[in-house]
Amino acid sequence: MFKRVYLEISNICNLQCSFCPAGEKEKKTMDLSEFEDSLKQVAPLTELVCLHLLGEPLAHPEFGQILEICKKYDTPIELTTNGLLINKYTDKIINSNCVKQVNFSLQAFKDNFPDKNIDDYLTPIFEFVKFGHKIKPDLYINFRLWNQKSNISDNEEILLKIEQYFNIQINRNIAVEAIKSKNIWNRLYLHFDSRFEWPSFNLPNLGTQGRCNGILNHIGILADGTVVPCCLDKNGEINLGNLKNLTLTEIINSKRFTAMRTGFLNGVLVENFCQHCSFINRFKKTIKAKQ
Repeated sequence: MFKRVYLEISNICNLQCSFCPAGEKEKKTMDLSEFEDSLKQVAPLTELVCLHLLGEPLAHPEFGQILEICKKYDTPIELTTNGLLINKYTDKIINSNCVKQVNFSLQAFKDNFPDKNIDDYLTPIFEFVKFGHKIKPDLYINFRLWNQKSNISDNEEILLKIEQYFNIQINRNIAVEAIKSKNIWNRLYLHFDSRFEWPSFNLPNLGTQGRCNGILNHIGILADGTVVPCCLDKNGEINLGNLKNLTLTEIINSKRFTAMRTGFLNGVLVENFCQHCSFINRFKKTIKAKQ
């Protein structure tokens, strides 16, 4: 039914990035029984499970056991991490048959530690890539680099380090106005994107016309069990139900879920919160391009 389900195993992070505002919900880490109860409902309904929405998945105190549960339900996993703890779990991640893709948010380090030497941060990540290629050559890895000023030069130091370590040259001619993934070494990709605003009732109301991939091809489940329609609803503003008292099947067949889905399919933003989401504008551009 879904391409992805964002299953937030923890909303706690070991960094505080300017581009990733802290959620307003109580800090929570899923225990193993909560995670397994959620996963066994999610696994049959999605192609891929992403172990985050907010939070740093590798900071979960039982992350190794989380991977074992994913193996039990034969669930393909995508990991997105800032990479600070990658040394702790390198072997477990690479040797897990479930982990299909790992995304490193490389923009996180300088955002938190502008004056620190970046080599100590990047080297373990680069070693992970090399080891992963040797042991698990079908593992996809993305280096995420956000552009603050629509200019690839914002990431020049990181690009130079990548070139030096992997003995490659990276073409700087990237159209940062759109999301672009660039293959640079085996199954290692650079993923460029521009910053976005997290939806908020404090943003202007953009009206009722628009569409989104939320609820159509993905949903999110917050660490407290709240089901939300998209990966940007970090605080559960659109609470579709909670897995602690409803099944996922009951939630996706509910009137509110169905109304949102029908609305998006017809270009209508049913929920007030969606009307305060500027990310919707990206889909307007996509529609115009197709026309």
